[in-house]
Amino acid sequence: MRFDILSLFPEMFPGVLNASILGRAATGGFASYHLHDIRDFADNKHAKVDDRPFGGGPGMVMMCQPLHDCVLAVEGQDETPATRILLTPQGERLDQRRVEDLATRSRLLIIAGHYEGVDERVIDELAPLELSVGDYVLSGGELPAMTLIDSIVRLLPGVLGHEDSAAEDSYSVRASAPDSGGEGRRLLDCPHFTRPRIWKDRAVPDVLLSGDHGAVDEWRLEQMVERTRLRRPELLENRDP
Repeated sequence: MRFDILSLFPEMFPGVLNASILGRAATGGFASYHLHDIRDFADNKHAKVDDRPFGGGPGMVMMCQPLHDCVLAVEGQDETPATRILLTPQGERLDQRRVEDLATRSRLLIIAGHYEGVDERVIDELAPLELSVGDYVLSGGELPAMTLIDSIVRLLPGVLGHEDSAAEDSYSVRASAPDSGGEGRRLLDCPHFTRPRIWKDRAVPDVLLSGDHGAVDEWRLEQMVERTRLRRPELLENRDP
């Protein structure tokens, strides 16, 4: 999958994109990351990309022209059609369903918004998918863009070491336990344990040491349902179609 990242601060990205799973995905040819500085497309000698908002008020607003020209130029670098995404607090709240959908695309063009916002006219012109990573405000879209990329890359076939790793994460669709109310729920993950078997007088559950894989699977699913019921009960109310 090709990721084109448009930002006013592209220098923020290499440390994240070159490390851990994201770095291995690039080295293995599963993902490619292309950073683009929106300032490079400003049509003025000072590379100005923002201005004061009409109507007054605090902050600055990203101008139409640099972002518009950057998007079109970047899309022209590869013939693969791109899904345009704008990270903004006003966007659709990102969840695992959307991540799974985006992981099926061949190319994503991710715009990291900044300042007080982006001129609404260029948003209307480009018609990106607007996404938010939560109900809070950050200084810009760079950190949300990294979050989005990480959530998608780990779902790409071949990226994780075990084929079931992503499928067993929290929020992935699970088969139902008898008391979960139906099949296809998105559940929180179960508790995990490793050596030593006893630590500070706390023992690993006996079922995990039993060697009975069926019993282990049943215990884990029951734990997922109960943890979800206690911590995120609304997930049990929204069954996947």
